[in-house]
Amino acid sequence: MAAAGPHRLLAPAPTPVEPDDELDATVRRAWAALLPQADMIADVITATIFDRDPDWYEAASEALLADVRMSTREHITEGIRTMAGRSDPEHRPPDIWRDTGRRRARQGVPLELVLNSYTLGTRLLWEALVALEPREELGLDDHVLLVAGRRLWHSLQVQNAVLIDAHRRESARLERRDLQRQQGVLDGLVDGRGSDPAFAGDAAQVLGIAADEPLACVVASLDESLDEPLRAPDDRLERAGRMSFWHVRGGVRFGLVPMGGLDEPGLVELLRPAVTGRVGVASTPEGLGGFGSAYQLAVRAVQTLPRGAAEIARVTERLPEVLLSANPDITALLVEQSIGPLLGQPEAHREVLLDTLAALIRCNVSHSRAAEELYCHRNTVIYRQRQIEQLIGRDLRVPRDRLLLALGLMATGRTVNPHGG
Repeated sequence: MAAAGPHRLLAPAPTPVEPDDELDATVRRAWAALLPQADMIADVITATIFDRDPDWYEAASEALLADVRMSTREHITEGIRTMAGRSDPEHRPPDIWRDTGRRRARQGVPLELVLNSYTLGTRLLWEALVALEPREELGLDDHVLLVAGRRLWHSLQVQNAVLIDAHRRESARLERRDLQRQQGVLDGLVDGRGSDPAFAGDAAQVLGIAADEPLACVVASLDESLDEPLRAPDDRLERAGRMSFWHVRGGVRFGLVPMGGLDEPGLVELLRPAVTGRVGVASTPEGLGGFGSAYQLAVRAVQTLPRGAAEIARVTERLPEVLLSANPDITALLVEQSIGPLLGQPEAHREVLLDTLAALIRCNVSHSRAAEELYCHRNTVIYRQRQIEQLIGRDLRVPRDRLLLALGLMATGRTVNPHGG
């Protein structure tokens, strides 16, 4: 029997593998062959970028469009040089990507638009490589193209990572700078500098509004028991198509709101669902020049609300209370000269008399209506009125006395308006 050795089944010989250095050299030669076409490829990419987003680029400045053209040429040239192994140490691609990210952020180009441009540029560059001739002489078989493509798209991933980081960092820096400028403007307006034409002009430019545009000031008291007396007012106003600018100062959070045809009641209704603390609103038709006064009035409106309240008050609805809060010495004298004798009564009797007095003023001294509100007999109201008038030495039928007593009640936090608000 013949020996089996010479006739055994042999395993197939392995397919020769191209050495890495030879493959790398072929890929580099292919990219190097594209260098003479770099500017042409870049210009095609730029034109395609502009065509894909006409709404944005048609509104862009000529300076920005020129910068995009120049930058695209630089990216393509240095990108091809790097792929061809001819990179310039003075023009490292990551530095170019990083600089572009920062510059586009300063120019206001959205990050998404920049990333789309990079993806489009990479695709068109790959198509130019695939179309390169003569393929046989350059050794551009499918395997070489596959390797070149993988490296190109990997480079895109690195580009995107560098650019995103640079764009976001620069955007955050610009936002902090703009916020600091905005807050400096708001501080100046609160201090009354809006009456200075030069400052008002700068403020109008920073805020992006007309210096004489009617404004409202919204003030929210930062009580210790409340973290957010007014929850995300800027978001709520933005959803309603309204811009606003906010700052914290002296224990309050305040906002400047351009009115643009909106009235105070409309603004209050927009903000009311966000109110969890004490909030005051005052407006001025004088624009930036009157904002300081509006701020002071809004603060006064807040001070007329009881601590712990969740309420928004327009200063025009609380003028008596605002007047009383403006001068504590006069207010103390007013209380003493109006309802002071009632405050000296025993607690239970004092509260009955004060409640009755407030009801009589709300009801315009109608005994029947006051009795209905107090859930008692009409004669009981008449009897209590006599007691009140004897104690305070004033006549509720006299308008001046009634006004003085109403102010005295307001100064102690009692409600005297006819609607119970």
